[in-house]
Amino acid sequence: MREEYTMETMDIPTLYNTMLAKQRNGYRLVQICATAYEGYNEVIYSVAIGYKFENYRIIVPIETEINTISDFYPSAMLYENEMKELFGLKVKSIITDYNNKFYRIAKETPFKKEVKEAIKVIKKEEEDE
Repeated sequence: MREEYTMETMDIPTLYNTMLAKQRNGYRLVQICATAYEGYNEVIYSVAIGYKFENYRIIVPIETEINTISDFYPSAMLYENEMKELFGLKVKSIITDYNNKFYRIAKETPFKKEVKEAIKVIKKEEEDE
């Protein structure tokens, strides 16, 4: 069997409604992942039914708060706690919020990239050339 794979970019409010609709239609949550960029995070939510995989991408500015989906996908709380602690993603109303105690890490939000940090990296690379 060959799986189907789709990727769609959407805004934050649309994502919540889309994920709720997918859950009601029998889709399972496969994963949620985040990637840090200067001043924002890219978050991808993946769901599947059978061999059909659908991915939904949102861009979340650092100071923007998003709603949890753990109220209808309980396992999402693990991903959401991880993104909150490692990337500084603001997620409200997680069903079990570990309040930044999910990992034992020395640095708070180690993967979060502020705009000024990204500029420093670019300048350092230019100096090395």
